[in-house]
Amino acid sequence: MAVTVLVPDDYGVTALSEIDGVQPLRYEIGEPLPDGAERAEVLIPKFLSRADTVDLTRLPKLRLVQLITAGAEGWISELPDGVRLSTGRGAHGGSSAEWVMAALLHIYRELGGFADAQRAEQWTFHQTGTLIGKRILVIGAGDLATELVHRLSGFDTTVTLVGTRARDGVHGIDELPGLLAEKDVVVLTVPVTRRTVGMVDAAFLAAMDDNAILVNIARGSIVDTNALLAELNSGRLRAALDVTDPEPLPPGHPLWTAPGLLLTPHVGGSSTGSFERGYAVACAEITRFATGEEPKNLVRGEY
Repeated sequence: MAVTVLVPDDYGVTALSEIDGVQPLRYEIGEPLPDGAERAEVLIPKFLSRADTVDLTRLPKLRLVQLITAGAEGWISELPDGVRLSTGRGAHGGSSAEWVMAALLHIYRELGGFADAQRAEQWTFHQTGTLIGKRILVIGAGDLATELVHRLSGFDTTVTLVGTRARDGVHGIDELPGLLAEKDVVVLTVPVTRRTVGMVDAAFLAAMDDNAILVNIARGSIVDTNALLAELNSGRLRAALDVTDPEPLPPGHPLWTAPGLLLTPHVGGSSTGSFERGYAVACAEITRFATGEEPKNLVRGEY
């Protein structure tokens, strides 16, 4: 018997229809689940949605939730016993790493200032900073970090990786306090867990060098917003944020006008082809599930 998979869009229906032993069933967010949903063993949530968008009590046979995004925090603590969770790890690391590169080049080469000068018809020739030779600390050692290290390698930077545990080429998280000093850039790529929420607090920021740049391509809750605002307003640190806490950022929030901040609206992984890349991972994971194999991206350990 085919495995029924609840799918939130037409693209997913088409992609999953090509997998032997899989029967996609279309559903709409905010509407009652379709007839046959009670047979569903797999649910694909809508991009960046959370568990409260689907009535899981209507899915008695559900065994797997397959995300097309890498972040699992909106689902991991909300699933019934026996339901496993697989992420879209591997789909968006490249485009997110590209955003980090764009943000750093924008800051160091002062592209925003030159754009302002262009609009004002002013020829503001001057020397800028450079990414070449910068010492970069990347916290998190997963797919996104791997993609970022690959891209940074062409800029003659020195990269230090920090992961949950120490291994070849990666420092353990317990070493982090001694690694923050003498770094020009600190990039956050970690998932949201009990250990990482609020990890970047006032003490963390105080340990960073003057004029260093904090880059958050992870999730907004990793950073204490008030502590970061204090450093930005003092002019001691700079930052590039693709994610914020709160998110979306409401009108009037002080982050909008904070000095030394480059801010984008959670678009790091949202680029041409991101939808297709997300479904490529999801289809591979569901194929494994349908053939009795274990999905590769299952969420394990503490969250």
